[in-house]
Amino acid sequence: MHINTKCVQAGYQPENGQPRVVPIVQSTTFKYETAGAMGALFDLEASGFFYTRLANPTVDAVEQKLAALEGGVAAVLTASGQSATMFSVLNICKAGDHVISSSAIYGGSFNLFNKTIRALGIDFTFVAPDVTEEELAACFKENTKCVFAETVSNPSLDVVDIELFAKVAHAHGVPLIIDNTFATPINCRPFEFGADIVVHSTSKYLDGHACALGGVVIDSGNFDWNNGKFDMLTTPDETYHGVVYTERFGKAAYITKVRTHLMRDMGCMMSPQNAFYLNLGLETLFLRVERHVENATKVAEYLESQIKTGKITWVKFPGLQSYSRYDLVKKYMPNGSCGVVSFGVKGGRDGAVRFMEGLKIAAIVTHVADARTCVLHPASTTHRQLSDSELAACGVSPDLIRFSVGIEHVDDIIEDIKQALDKIEG
Repeated sequence: MHINTKCVQAGYQPENGQPRVVPIVQSTTFKYETAGAMGALFDLEASGFFYTRLANPTVDAVEQKLAALEGGVAAVLTASGQSATMFSVLNICKAGDHVISSSAIYGGSFNLFNKTIRALGIDFTFVAPDVTEEELAACFKENTKCVFAETVSNPSLDVVDIELFAKVAHAHGVPLIIDNTFATPINCRPFEFGADIVVHSTSKYLDGHACALGGVVIDSGNFDWNNGKFDMLTTPDETYHGVVYTERFGKAAYITKVRTHLMRDMGCMMSPQNAFYLNLGLETLFLRVERHVENATKVAEYLESQIKTGKITWVKFPGLQSYSRYDLVKKYMPNGSCGVVSFGVKGGRDGAVRFMEGLKIAAIVTHVADARTCVLHPASTTHRQLSDSELAACGVSPDLIRFSVGIEHVDDIIEDIKQALDKIEG
């Protein structure tokens, strides 16, 4: 099926007399006739639903749809994008291990890695998103367990060379984890370019309406974990009677461990209600993403035309031919990248504040990538916990405005920008 059809049809096929729409199974528990049947579930000898922290019919249907959209073997939905990112790393890393990450990532992810997970004894090396093959290879250590990057970084809009990152990661026997939140599987499917694990903040374009927090980890099933580096997957797990994930679950070893180990112990499960909302958003994802990209391209072109007035100082959008890595955009996202435009206005931080407060349609919110146009100043909000040097490494300048273009009529969005710019002295 084409991906448009998968957005609508994948994950749930009702049988005769069953609900046409994915039902909300709002129950924590599920009944079984025998203790043996329940025991087989706990021993991972049978599949089924017995406690919603581990699996739920509503959540399962949406997980199947997301795996289909990205082309993976299976997925696990989480309570937030942050928990998905955390799980993707902790599933194969422990104290004493090392991770390489692009520095151009969401501020919350940077802090998660640089502060919280580092405090657990896992070391991180951050590299520029445009790192060369040789520079990236030089960062590997004997204890490196994975490489992490974002398809299109939030909010600096840097596009990484997925195939290059995957090539170097695989040469050193480790997987590449890609956060595909901004591009979505409509515009980019990282598994087709060598990525091994994909994560999303489903709260963004996948939901599309800013109504439900969530995240997802999706496993390609392509990485060979039997190379001596991943004992958590290839040696007996005594908490499950000695099960060896790679032997029992094959291509689904990684994602099964996410569910049965991390979800069991940390409990970051998405609720059935939020999964239901997410599914409604997924059904129109291919329509919305097309409009987001179309509108954002026109907004970016308008902003670029205003540089000559002095009110706009710079514009960054992967869909512009002036974008520094436009060749990568056409390679990985030929149909468009995302609906987010980053730019600067005259007056730096103060100018950014005056501009944002002058907008009428675009709302100042701590969110991005939903149907409504919104705006944010990352240096003082999502990235304010970072030092000046860390901000620079993430590609976040003090004057950067993150403008998330919605699906309203583009003429109205541009007129809103124009009237706000008129309030800034030329």
